[in-house]
Amino acid sequence: MQSLPKRCLWAGLGAVVISSNSALAAWQLDMTPGVTSISEQVFNLHRTMLWWCVAIGIVVFGAMFYSMLKHRKSKGHKAAHFHESTTVEIFWTVAPFFILILMAIPATRVLIAMSDTSDSALTIKITGSQWKWHYQYLDYQGNTDINLDYYSVLNTPREQIDRPVRAAGLFPKGAAKDSYRPDGNYPEQGENYNLEVDHPLVIPTGKKVRFLITSDDVIHAWWVPDFAIKKDAIPGFINELWANVPEDKPGIYRGQCAELCGKDHAFMPIVVDARPQAEFEKWLASAQEAQKQADIAAASSVDKTFSKDELMAEGEKAYLARCAACHQANGQGLPPTFPALAGSAIATGAAADHIAIVKNGKNAMPAFGAVLPPKELAAIITYERNAWGNKPADGVDVVQPRDVAK
Repeated sequence: MQSLPKRCLWAGLGAVVISSNSALAAWQLDMTPGVTSISEQVFNLHRTMLWWCVAIGIVVFGAMFYSMLKHRKSKGHKAAHFHESTTVEIFWTVAPFFILILMAIPATRVLIAMSDTSDSALTIKITGSQWKWHYQYLDYQGNTDINLDYYSVLNTPREQIDRPVRAAGLFPKGAAKDSYRPDGNYPEQGENYNLEVDHPLVIPTGKKVRFLITSDDVIHAWWVPDFAIKKDAIPGFINELWANVPEDKPGIYRGQCAELCGKDHAFMPIVVDARPQAEFEKWLASAQEAQKQADIAAASSVDKTFSKDELMAEGEKAYLARCAACHQANGQGLPPTFPALAGSAIATGAAADHIAIVKNGKNAMPAFGAVLPPKELAAIITYERNAWGNKPADGVDVVQPRDVAK
């Protein structure tokens, strides 16, 4: 009869196995089959190479173990004394050569197909930035007069991202332990934690889409596993990819930056929304109109004067979405790479210098002047100059859009 501790151990292991059935069901030990024709070719090539390697392993290790068992010393066999065999050396040189040639033929076919971006219906330029993606629609079925581009930014609430860090008792330098959720009631993480964005990349199904991949700061990598495509985004270079989602497989497809690109590399997801052609064209028209109206509103805001309360309210939201990842929600930053804004010389100094840094960037900080409209920039700067007890030395605690646009 098993002792009590042993029975408890087996019972515990059984409970773990039973409770983790859903997790085991989610395990995947093979490549993602994908949804596109290229992903199918890549998956089939992977399977072909896998079984070839299995066959080679069986032959090589089978011969090795057979030789060791059948010709061992205990059975009276004596080792042969020779240093070389021309026949054996020719065989083990020629055989791998032909095996590699046979493997290279189907692999080359797939690589050529993956690089063929001709006859594409839609061309989209994708630019990686720390830490977001910039999508620009350049051409759709011969129409190059498309005025549509936008940034795609992580949409997971900041409190969900902070949850595991805070729950573990890890706090940014200078942050008080009770400054965030002192009751320990942290929000639950969503199903697609760290995989949601504010604006997904929308493409049509049944159409070949060409992607031009580049970067404006460091090396990123645009990767969508279901499309079996991944390409480095390198500053100063344009790489090409393409995908064609079948008409019967519309939906949401997710990916991530696959190149270590800095502090928030893990917070740079990719979401592709594949829609039927008619629905895509309807979205494209409405998105262009919305951007046109946004441009008009941004231009008109330069001539308006907003109250401090209006700018502070909008600035807090924009700061938490755009700036808190580096400078932290409490303004304490992560020195020395990401300096604190609370009591900093920039946030309490001359307004012109503060505007210049936010617009043009500095060191690891990107230039937000090319990303955000004047009103949103003015709101962020106003918030930074008044939050966390900051008091500007020059007395300029409100920055208007016109000040940013100068």
